[in-house]
Amino acid sequence: MNLDYQEGVSLFSEIANMAKDELTGGQQVIVCSPFIHLHSIAQLATGGVVAVGAQNIADKESGAYTGEIAARQAKSAGADYVILGHSERRAYYHEDDHTLSVKVDLALKHGLVPIFCIGETQEERESDRYFDVIKAQLAQGVFHLSNADFSKVVLAYEPVWAIGTGLTASPEQAQEVHHFIRQEIASKYNQDIADATSILYGGSCNPSNAPELFAQPDIDGGLIGGASLKSRDFTDIAKVFNRA
Repeated sequence: MNLDYQEGVSLFSEIANMAKDELTGGQQVIVCSPFIHLHSIAQLATGGVVAVGAQNIADKESGAYTGEIAARQAKSAGADYVILGHSERRAYYHEDDHTLSVKVDLALKHGLVPIFCIGETQEERESDRYFDVIKAQLAQGVFHLSNADFSKVVLAYEPVWAIGTGLTASPEQAQEVHHFIRQEIASKYNQDIADATSILYGGSCNPSNAPELFAQPDIDGGLIGGASLKSRDFTDIAKVFNRA
């Protein structure tokens, strides 16, 4: 919730042009914008290399829910993806995994790819409960899905203690959790689905620390926060993934 309408459209235009000119490694780039930008940037994205997503949807199909945005509405505005369960939504708006599982179902019903976020707080990390937390978030949020539907989901690991704090999980810490997530998927579904699932890292990723993070075998990309507000930094992070 940073840029006004004109600023947001301008930023997307910069990113789309940079991606077209500079990303030659087949990277998949998705920009998830505030709702006010969705329709306009979707028009700019047509025929380009950058896909468009929303930052949230409601847990209701439609109706008298003033101020909310339905999955069908986000899709009709041009979104192909939607971020669900971001740590800020969980912390500030008290979204639990039951609510998020409903949102996942609605997203898939209306042709949106969920980018489902999971991760532990600092207290949960320090008390060595982070594996239990992540296991429960997966079980309650997305493991109700069929093989076919789960295969459409993107996961994002967000160590909450490393978001907006300047702290970053070490490459080894991030890899440990990403590997655990992939093992859980294999146990619930199968190894082929686990191997095919994209698991992104989100937690103060920037052009400086991206090379080590993206070099880890189970990190398939980044969920970029603050650095995405600078088109140069965002594009440079995407270019790093090509070199990993």
